[in-house]
Amino acid sequence: MKFALNIRQKIVLGMTACLIAIGVLGGLSYHYLLGIENKVRFLEVAQDLSNTILETRRYEKNYLLYGLPESLVENRKYVQHGLEILDSVMPQATGLEGSVQLEKLREHLLAYQRFMAAVDDKSKAQSSERLEESLRETGKSLVDLSESLVKFERSKILFIIAQLKAQLIFSLFVFVFFGIALIPFVSRKIIQPLRVVESTTERISRGEFKRLPVLKTRDETQRVVEAFNHMVGELEKRQDQLVESKRLSSLGVLTSGVAHQLNNPLNNISTSCQIVMEELENGELDFLRRMLTNIEQEVHRARDIVRGLLEFSRVREFSMLSVTLENVIDRALRLISSQVPPGIEVIRNIPPDLMVKVDSQRLQEVFLNLFMNAIDAMQGKDGQIRVSAEMEKQTGMVAIRVEDTGMGIPAKNLGKIFDPFFSTKEVGFGTGLGLSIAYGIIKKHGGTISAESREGEGTTFFIRLPVDPQPSVKG
Repeated sequence: MKFALNIRQKIVLGMTACLIAIGVLGGLSYHYLLGIENKVRFLEVAQDLSNTILETRRYEKNYLLYGLPESLVENRKYVQHGLEILDSVMPQATGLEGSVQLEKLREHLLAYQRFMAAVDDKSKAQSSERLEESLRETGKSLVDLSESLVKFERSKILFIIAQLKAQLIFSLFVFVFFGIALIPFVSRKIIQPLRVVESTTERISRGEFKRLPVLKTRDETQRVVEAFNHMVGELEKRQDQLVESKRLSSLGVLTSGVAHQLNNPLNNISTSCQIVMEELENGELDFLRRMLTNIEQEVHRARDIVRGLLEFSRVREFSMLSVTLENVIDRALRLISSQVPPGIEVIRNIPPDLMVKVDSQRLQEVFLNLFMNAIDAMQGKDGQIRVSAEMEKQTGMVAIRVEDTGMGIPAKNLGKIFDPFFSTKEVGFGTGLGLSIAYGIIKKHGGTISAESREGEGTTFFIRLPVDPQPSVKG
């Protein structure tokens, strides 16, 4: 079974490794710095001892040249001071490389002290010149040993510093190498899945529901993607329910208008039937034929009104068919014609040969929603609703414009109008689903929808749909 870590375990493992590496690096650095500190202190003692020996030799020379008693006193004092320095530092230097040189220095310094005492006591000396020569040789050895000790300690300090620099440079290269090696790992295992989740969240917020491919990462990312896919499935179901709810709401509004639309043909049929009944025995045949023709025309008119309502209310699967755009818009206008107040003029400019491959019922729902929003935007005032379409040669798309001269949309709300449940209408007068559903329908057709608006001047919706290259037409 393949061993796998989740993201939390990966982060904990990575942080632990970093802390261990930093701890080791810090410990080594502290060890080297502590060594440098001890060496610096020892170097100070060595330099102090070297200076003491130089002072001892200076008073020795003064005594041998001039025979001054005070020079002998100072010489003895510095010799004693040198011995005290050695006695204080030697216990601390036990086991160190410099301890051997300290032992030699102490031996030579004691020998120097004895020779100096012998030179002073000339009566005990067999040969004064021989003693002085031995004294000078011992003094010279003391100076050489002290200088050698100082040089040795300096070289050790430089060596430790060089080791510390090499360790820091090596650690820097190791950290850089592992940092570069971690970039593709973190990008592939953490950043890319999170970006997919982020982009999917944004797409879902725009009403686009598409499942994510599930990567077998065996960590939180895989579980999040699986949860997202489950959520997408549930959102698709909820959207279908919302679309059906919105469609039924629109159907209720349209039904009340259709009742008014049916009044006119039914009144005409009733009147024509009464006239035919009155003129049936004595009426002219041509006159009766015209009345019956009028009844037939009004029956067809009523049938078309009811058919349009039934087609809009029929629940069926998404079906893309070749239709003329003019026919889809005309049917939407007929359904909503009873809702258009007398002061609002509808201007239509649609090329009759403009073909699109769409689900005509759902596209009709988009135009119904836009027309009803335009009527509401007029707020009972006179105005115009203009519908136009043209072929864009550059993009190969059909460009549709739905314009109104209503109150317009505030700039702060324009970017939210396609969000689900966002509405500028008062509570109880809108669900905020119409434009969101329209956006989803247009995206499902492979098109785009956008809006421009100026407060007090009106709103324009831009719809772009792919052109149908097929010549077949379905009304």
